[in-house]
Amino acid sequence: MSSLPRSLHALTAAALCAAVALGPAHLAAAAAPAAAAPAAAAPADELPTADQLKAALLSANDLGPQSGFSEAPPQSPSPGENPSPVSGCDALSALLNSHAGQPTPAVPHAETELDGPGGSPMVTESLTAEPLDKVNTDFAKATDAFKTCTTVTFDAGTPDEVTLKVSPITLGDRQDAPAVRLDGTIGGVQLNAYIGIERFGTVGMAFGFFQRDESSSQLASFQYRTAVAKAERTLGTKAGSTTPPTATPTPGTAV
Repeated sequence: MSSLPRSLHALTAAALCAAVALGPAHLAAAAAPAAAAPAAAAPADELPTADQLKAALLSANDLGPQSGFSEAPPQSPSPGENPSPVSGCDALSALLNSHAGQPTPAVPHAETELDGPGGSPMVTESLTAEPLDKVNTDFAKATDAFKTCTTVTFDAGTPDEVTLKVSPITLGDRQDAPAVRLDGTIGGVQLNAYIGIERFGTVGMAFGFFQRDESSSQLASFQYRTAVAKAERTLGTKAGSTTPPTATPTPGTAV
């Protein structure tokens, strides 16, 4: 970590986590607070449970025993932390700054962060279940937001500030799955990150990848595909599908 200021790494990591710690529904709400009234909720037993979503997330073992990844402990925002560390593009900034909102207990949700040796690379993933109509609308809004930005600026509230170039990219096998690549440098250190969103019927997936001193998208794409394949296998529905997952909630498990 000595080659990268800790405050900037923490900021970038936090911003990426913010983008993926909330499902597409919550991201879209931040980008468009004046949205129409939410669709009527589907019966709770039609949504996967939080435990099922957790089982569908990537684990360190999924990334390979030799990868050196480990699961990071849950973290809470620090007192006085900059609530809006990202600027430069209203749509994408709203997504990245949306960590002020939190999923409600009625919305099944699970998330993880996997850190490589020394904190690079870093992988984040979240899965959030909501009624199908809501996911359809939110996924469309998130897709549009990913198409509008060319740069974003990360500001840690210190001299450690960096502007990253934003470029659309295809991370997986589905061309319609929205994803962006972020590139920049600070103090001669190369920063590279990827954010992708996918949906599995009533479940939205948000994926983030951060690395330093590297520009190849090969590892990010591989791990994104691994995340998609595990979600498909565990939830019982294909990426991009509007068909609700076929996985049956465990009897007696709250959603």
